[in-house]
Amino acid sequence: MVRTIVSKRKMKTAPVPERKIEAVPILERFDGNPILEPQPTHWWESKAAFNPGAIYEQGKVHIVYRAIGDSDVSVLGYASSIDGFHIDERLDKPIYVPREPFEGAGLVYPTASNPQVTYVSAEDDEEGEEDYVSGGGWGGCEDPRLTKIDDRVFMAYVAFDGYNPPRVALTSIHIDDFLARNWQWKKPVLISPPGLVDKNACILPEKIKSKYVIYHRIFPDILIDFVDDLDFDGTSRWLKGEFKIRPRKAYWDSRKVGAGAPPIKTKDGWLFIYQAVGERDPSRYKIGAMLLDLKDPVKVLARLEEPILEPQASYENEGWKTGVIYPCGAVVIKDRLLVYYGGADKVTCVASAKLEEFLGRLVGVREAVPSALGAPPAAVGITPVTPVKVKRITAYCVKCRAKREMKNPVAITMKNGRPAIQGICPRCGTKMFRIMKAGKNEHHMLQTL
Repeated sequence: MVRTIVSKRKMKTAPVPERKIEAVPILERFDGNPILEPQPTHWWESKAAFNPGAIYEQGKVHIVYRAIGDSDVSVLGYASSIDGFHIDERLDKPIYVPREPFEGAGLVYPTASNPQVTYVSAEDDEEGEEDYVSGGGWGGCEDPRLTKIDDRVFMAYVAFDGYNPPRVALTSIHIDDFLARNWQWKKPVLISPPGLVDKNACILPEKIKSKYVIYHRIFPDILIDFVDDLDFDGTSRWLKGEFKIRPRKAYWDSRKVGAGAPPIKTKDGWLFIYQAVGERDPSRYKIGAMLLDLKDPVKVLARLEEPILEPQASYENEGWKTGVIYPCGAVVIKDRLLVYYGGADKVTCVASAKLEEFLGRLVGVREAVPSALGAPPAAVGITPVTPVKVKRITAYCVKCRAKREMKNPVAITMKNGRPAIQGICPRCGTKMFRIMKAGKNEHHMLQTL
């Protein structure tokens, strides 16, 4: 049955917060940001063009970005740049759309023959700034990461059918077809287990000891798997989470961490750009960097103590989600590192640094840091940071449409000044909120957070 509910949601914006800057960001924003914005005349990308994957081939940066249009269904678009900053080409049609039920292929979005049909969730009527699930869309293909291995470009992305927890999917295309704009993508398959919210997947561009290395995230950790091949069957073989890189309790990335761009090989190690959220700033996504061992890429050689970029620009705060910078791609052109990221779940941006200087920062903090920790498959994703000592806080999950005990609750202040508790649903991973009322019990509950 096709649902054709028309969306009534409006864009939410907020002024850029005034924050004390303790250090100059290591990455330098491009003055021409954002480099990609929504196109009102294109139904499929009229609302957002963000979270871009990127590879550098034949003298061009090829950008595959997530787009949301009139239907609220995520599809993928294409653009390219010779210098990495200025867009030279942008296609007027999506290059990848949902084809399988697990991607939301059953969701209907406008076409030339059916221009009026839209899809949104029934949750659209719920109030609150976190109504959107999975980055502002109600299904589709999200947040692509590209890795070229031999003669194929592999694309890991989030597949969301609009109902079940988002999962990691994988497809690929021959490099010749990719460069020729002949979008002959291989049939996609799910590679993460059912019933778990699994995102932020990317693939190391080289084999390690004859095995492929896949990074992904189940809250709150970056998980790492070694696999013999990339021929998943989509039915019985799943990522297990053999190793993990955890948040750091005393740092800016204390709440959760996730892979950003696929690691880049350098003389000092694998440069791994990642995104993270801290307990003291739970609504703001920031970008960090770490260095992994070339021969053992679960071993963290160095990890910067401060983020390399924070959401401070207007285009990083005025969109569908304030205070979000979300990296999905990075390339090196000559002597410069370019990191591509989404701003406020609406636009695509780029920031850069001289590679040698950037690596120098990492090598400078290189010391005995904890390596990735091994974890049995059954324990994957069930060792979260525990910031509170409250026995039980319940709230209503708009996705499950049921009251559940809140996981990892933290005290926050809403934009209207009202105190609240924010956490996540233990069943589906969606953010949950509980507005606090004046009263002794509520006051005590906030004091314990």
